[in-house]
Formats: sequence, C-alpha cells, structure tokens
Amino acid sequence: MPRRRSNPGVLADVETAISTVRRPGLVELLWNWRYEMLTAAGLAGPLTAIGLALGISWLVAVIAAETILLATTLTLPPARRRLTARVWCVITSHRIRTGCRHSWVQSRDGRLPVVLRTRPADYGERALLWCRAGIVPDDLAVARDVITTACWAHDIRVIPSQRRRHLVTLEVIRRGPVDVTQQTWPYLTQREDSEEPATAA
Repeated sequence: MPRRRSNPGVLADVETAISTVRRPGLVELLWNWRYEMLTAAGLAGPLTAIGLALGISWLVAVIAAETILLATTLTLPPARRRLTARVWCVITSHRIRTGCRHSWVQSRDGRLPVVLRTRPADYGERALLWCRAGIVPDDLAVARDVITTACWAHDIRVIPSQRRRHLVTLEVIRRGPVDVTQQTWPYLTQREDSEEPATAA
C-alpha cells in the first residue's frame, strides 16, 4: 500500500499550537517599552538632579509645580483629547502584542510581529506591523476577533501593504459606526439581500 504524503500545513498548525512565544530580546524589549521608559527617564532624571543639587525643598516645589501644570493642561479639552489619544496609542501597541500571543500569530521560532508605530485616528488608532518571516497578513485576519477583544475595540481592519507584503496596517476601531461595505480585504462581509414578502396583486 503506498504511503500517503504528509500535509505540511497540518504539521505547521500542530507545531504552532504546541509552541510558546519566545521572550523578547533586549533590543525588542527596549523598543516595546520605549515610551514608558522615556517618560520615566524624562521625569525621574531632572527630579533626581534637582533633589541632589538643590535639596528636598526645591524637589517638592518642582513636583508641586509640575502637578499643577499637568492638572491645568488637562482642563483644556484639546490638550486632554491629544494626551488621551497618545496614551491609547501606547496601550494599543501592548494589546496588539497580547492578542497576537494568545491567537498564535507568531513565527515558527515563537516571535511576534513587531509594532513599528501606532498613531491616533478619528476612529481609534492605526498601527503599522512588521510581519516576521513565517507570518502573513492572513494570520492576522484569522485572528481578528481575538485581537479585537484584546484591544478592547469595536472592530479591527487588516490592511496589507500592496508594495511590501511584510507590512500590515491594523485599524483599531473604537468610535463611530462600522460600514461593512467599506471594510478592506481580507474580511469583506457578504450580505444577502433581504427578501420582501410577496404581496397579493
């Protein structure tokens, strides 16, 4: 009896299911947490220098002044909206990685896609991902529901780059209605026309 050929797709699925996400290296870890570290360094560095050079009384005064300045800034709606949008960009980057980890969107050696940047948009956030070798846009499309839930969003659009297939844009939709006729490949929703009941002539 001839031996049946193995299905590499099934083997890859099994390998992915039993594999674990590899811990990020130092460079990747610094990239993933760059905004938090820069913010902490920008606050802790000058405050430490002031405390050492001028004493604890000046340090308390500077902290109080910064607190008042931040509170005053947050009372202005444009500044508050801008700051909130930037904070959501940072949160969304982490949540996308969490969604990819829980939906097995990873390379064969356990590496996740790299979130290159996240920018605010009218509907939420727009994230640009670098797909490592072994990850394709279809993987993100299949995992769309898991990533949407991880991002605490209403929906997500997966838009692969037409020029560079390793770049994928995720539109994280938090606000506004979603028009399924305007959704981008690969999950165009097919809607059946509603049938009107027949009426007697």
